[in-house]
Amino acid sequence: VQLVESGGGSVQAGGSLRLSCVASDTYTFSTYCMGWFRQAPGKGREEVASIDADDNTIYADSVKGRFTISKDNAKNTLYLQMSSLKTEDTAVYYCAASGGGYCYPLYAFEYWGQGTQVTVS
Repeated sequence: VQLVESGGGSVQAGGSLRLSCVASDTYTFSTYCMGWFRQAPGKGREEVASIDADDNTIYADSVKGRFTISKDNAKNTLYLQMSSLKTEDTAVYYCAASGGGYCYPLYAFEYWGQGTQVTVS
């Protein structure tokens, strides 16, 4: 499965961005757990949000109320709507897929995109 992210860029604090991730798998995308992760310079990879096959969502405390994860199974696409962005949201954002449908643990996510840079100033 190939994952391709888009939508990153530079934005001022308080602004919004929407990230997209298109998966190459047409037939089983709806069964995946999909997640967004991020990695800031000098820091480890952090899970931002995940959504399972039943559309149950989980968010990191740092983004609750500001970010929304969603997916469109018909388009094999995962989204992350980011609002009220803060400078500490600056990071490379990665899309990941768990083919087994499990959102935990981290190693359940076996497919990863190349990442898209988000810079908040």
